Amino acid sequence: MPFHRDEESNILDPVVAYDALASCYKSLLESRREYLRKIEEIVVARIQGAESLLDVGAGEGTRTLRIAGAAKISRLVLLEPSAHMRRECDQQVEYWPCRASEIPETSSKFDVITCLWNVLGHLQNSDEKSFVLSRLRGLLNPAGSIFLDVNHRYNAAAYGGTKTLLRMVHDLAFRSEKNGDVIVRWQLEDRDVRTRGHVFTQAELSGLFRASGLTIKNRWVINYQDGLECKLSLFGNLLYQLVA
Repeated sequence: MPFHRDEESNILDPVVAYDALASCYKSLLESRREYLRKIEEIVVARIQGAESLLDVGAGEGTRTLRIAGAAKISRLVLLEPSAHMRRECDQQVEYWPCRASEIPETSSKFDVITCLWNVLGHLQNSDEKSFVLSRLRGLLNPAGSIFLDVNHRYNAAAYGGTKTLLRMVHDLAFRSEKNGDVIVRWQLEDRDVRTRGHVFTQAELSGLFRASGLTIKNRWVINYQDGLECKLSLFGNLLYQLVA
């Protein structure tokens, strides 16, 4: 999703923001069709034979249902705190109506956990991110994987070379996890919806994964405009396959 620095006024809680977006969410999905479908294609290719999937921040379920259908997943759970998003789902599915940080203690284990389209970026700080990742690790079956994609702070293809270079220099001079904090903004017909977000560096993510007991099995760089896979991280967002 697009991120912009802006004055911190009228900033909504992420759940409230997605309530406001629910009725037009499918059009937002369509606006990034190439990128989102490439992520799904990579995930589906690597989860064949899996029987259970938990999607964290599932929205109205369109992508989750498509992934589960392509991989022939028999048990599907969608975690989504926005009631308006859940109401937009047109199929009977199992929802966990809570935030990622509120995942209940459960004996359920999953072969696959997805956390897609920078859902991790809506968590408040590194402590909450590490807590959620640790909780997800605890929900994995022994041979299971987490698939997670994030907005890359140094994505020059999306943000431009000059802005990316300035970000790099600023991060070297002033190290802080808050450097990646941004305002996420959507312009709807009748209102301007803003919420908090975060764009990540690879070093930051590596630290979060280590703190959560997760190991990177695979990493991909996907161009946010056309969905093409790239070799250099400067040209796209980051998709990870993580294992415990």
